[in-house]
Amino acid sequence: MVLKSKSSRMGEEPIVKLLFKLSAPAIAGMLIQAMYNIVDSIYVGRLSTDALSALSISFPVQMFLIAVGVGTGVGTSSLISRLLGKGDNCRANNVAEHVFFIAIIYGILGGLLGIFYSENIVRLFTNDPILIDLGYQYINIILTGSIAIFIPATFNYILRGEGNTFLPMMTMIIGAVLNMIIDPFLIFGLGPFPQLGVAGAAYATVFSRFIGGIFIIFVLFSDKNELTLKLEDFEFDFQIIKEIYNIGIPAMANRLLFSVSIVFINLILGAFNSTAIAVMGLIFRMQSFFLMMVFGLTQGYLPIVGYNFGHNNPERMKKTIIVGNLAALSFGVIGFIIFQLFPGAIIKLFNSDPKLLNIGIGALKKVSLSYFFMVLNIIGVATFQAVGKGMPSFAITFLRQAILLVPGMYILGEIFGLDAVWFSFPIAESISFVIMISWLIATIKKSMNRMREEV
Repeated sequence: MVLKSKSSRMGEEPIVKLLFKLSAPAIAGMLIQAMYNIVDSIYVGRLSTDALSALSISFPVQMFLIAVGVGTGVGTSSLISRLLGKGDNCRANNVAEHVFFIAIIYGILGGLLGIFYSENIVRLFTNDPILIDLGYQYINIILTGSIAIFIPATFNYILRGEGNTFLPMMTMIIGAVLNMIIDPFLIFGLGPFPQLGVAGAAYATVFSRFIGGIFIIFVLFSDKNELTLKLEDFEFDFQIIKEIYNIGIPAMANRLLFSVSIVFINLILGAFNSTAIAVMGLIFRMQSFFLMMVFGLTQGYLPIVGYNFGHNNPERMKKTIIVGNLAALSFGVIGFIIFQLFPGAIIKLFNSDPKLLNIGIGALKKVSLSYFFMVLNIIGVATFQAVGKGMPSFAITFLRQAILLVPGMYILGEIFGLDAVWFSFPIAESISFVIMISWLIATIKKSMNRMREEV
């Protein structure tokens, strides 16, 4: 009798039920993570608008670290799910062992960057001495303790590759809840704690993610997973590194491109005023609340598509793609409705500065027009990654941000002023969607035809 692996359910269980089971924990974890980002900004916003702007300026650096970790993780998850679909558990274990060492190397490099270059990095983004000082306080701590970011960001994807989304959710919840609890004590100096301001927010982030990282390490080295890490049996295989980063580099580049885009967006908005930068930071954090639901959806969606692609099951893969897109679209509708109906209330959560409200209300309404297309672009990129097509996912992201969004913001701002800048988001997302869906349909048809021929 042949024993079924735990991952075999990705080829057998009803799709809607399975997608919900795999995505719900990831969505819950992502929502808690988004809530942490929002609460963190609310606390910092109570300090001053400058503190909020400094956090927005520092955001690309933190996103850079996450991009490297998550890019590696996406490549890992895609490769592991395809290997399990083929029944090659031994090689899947070896992939997980490689990622363990990769995360540690990244953490060391990030720490060295923080120790020696934090102030130089902040000066790339602003000439304002107040923002430089506040940004340095935050970034120096985040970079120096970056191993606490890399470990959970990469290790969670090992488990997601085998279809386990519950324990990665617990890792995210542990880190986010701890962060929200510790934040006010370190930022405002409650009780016996010193008042550290924005530095306190950074210390809380590093500490909480470090605790989450310890949890996921303990899980990975237990014997309760389909994948087992045995470092004493580790054998370096360059082909595994290559296969991870065939998907990982484009996925990493997608997020790195987002970080670079934020830098240029902040520079464009900074030419108008620093309040516009703060508004952009609030938009990114608030929209993350529903976008995290889409990213959580992709954590369950990607291994199902990848497994059935590796298992030569084209019809099941097609049904998963349809269900995934419908679910993503529903999240986009939620985001649009909330931003259209409650923009003023959202901004007042962070700061009641009249100038912030004046700029922010119109910005929220205009940016939210893009959400219908944005969520479908995200699920489309995840589909390319799931079937092992990394470069199309990067090309779509590059088009959205580097070709359409950033130049669009600059042109609209130069011609029509700050109020028009925000329309660049729906313009960029809608054009990208038309190109993405055409490319994806052609790719899926080609893959399905090949799969049917091999059955």
